[in-house]
Amino acid sequence: MKKADILNFCWDYVNNKADRLKRTSNELQQSLTSETKSTAGDKHETGRAMVQLEQEKLAQQILELEKDRAVLKKIDIEKLPQKISLGCLVKTSAANYFISISAGAFKSGGEVVYCISASAPIAQLLLGKEKDENFVFNEKSQTIQEVL
Repeated sequence: MKKADILNFCWDYVNNKADRLKRTSNELQQSLTSETKSTAGDKHETGRAMVQLEQEKLAQQILELEKDRAVLKKIDIEKLPQKISLGCLVKTSAANYFISISAGAFKSGGEVVYCISASAPIAQLLLGKEKDENFVFNEKSQTIQEVL
């Protein structure tokens, strides 16, 4: 399993999300335009307010997406660190993790790697640790088998 493939999976996740958000933004803009053409008084104002609320939520999601992009740009997959840090592929006795962004599970060749953000609880336990160290997560003792 290559770190480059996992990083590409994360980039695909971010790019697909960006496409979805752009489509949603266009749909909201069309809704706002059609609400503007309406002259139904209070109903018109309520409709505009609802669309504007959705636009605000969308703006927050876009900010989060930009943060994810910034994190991915910081990752150097060629680096072979001793201690777990951003961009590390960590194999434990229970699961495999790629410290990057929360992008779900990457599956390849029967293996699963969970792409997690550095702020995830499991990542907080792993950061700074080295191969062969033990840690407890959800009351289960685990061992770090490999840090790539």
